[in-house]
Amino acid sequence: MTTPEPIAELIAAAHKAAAMPPLPGAATDAEALLGTLPPAPTEAVPLQKGPAEWAHERIVQYIRNFETQLNSGEEVALGFAASDAGVIRIEGLGFYEPDLLTFYGRDEQGMKTQLIQHLTQLSVLLRAVPKAVSEEPARRIGFRLQAGWLGGEAGDGSA
Repeated sequence: MTTPEPIAELIAAAHKAAAMPPLPGAATDAEALLGTLPPAPTEAVPLQKGPAEWAHERIVQYIRNFETQLNSGEEVALGFAASDAGVIRIEGLGFYEPDLLTFYGRDEQGMKTQLIQHLTQLSVLLRAVPKAVSEEPARRIGFRLQAGWLGGEAGDGSA
C-alpha cells in the first residue's frame, strides 16, 4: 500500500517542476500537503460473517466434537436426514454466502458425492461408519475443515 508521504512529495515536485505560481491558500511543500490528506487507517476493518459462514463454523465444531467420540475403527459421515439416500463420508465442507452450505465426499459405493443445502433446509445427521480401508488409520477431517488449523487431532500441531 502506498503511504501518503511519497504522494505528497510527488505532488509538490510536480508543482515545482511546472513552475506554476502557488494558488492562494494552496500548499506548496510536502509537509503542508500531508496535512490536507485524510489520515491513513490505523487498523483493518473486520469483515462481518454472513449466515452461511456462521453455519459452516458451527458445523465444523460439531464434526470436531463428534470425531472425539469415535473409536479407531470409525469415521464421520453425513446422513441425509429424513431420507433413504444413504450417507456421505465427509471429505470437505464449504459455504456460499448468504445462504448455501455444501458437503462433499464419497457415498457408500465410493462415488464422488456433493450435497448443496440451503440454510433454511439445513438438517445434518452425523453418523459413525466403519472406516473405508481397514489397514489405514481412521480419517479425521474436523481439523482440516477450517483455515488456520495447526494440525493434529487436537489442533495444536501435534501428531
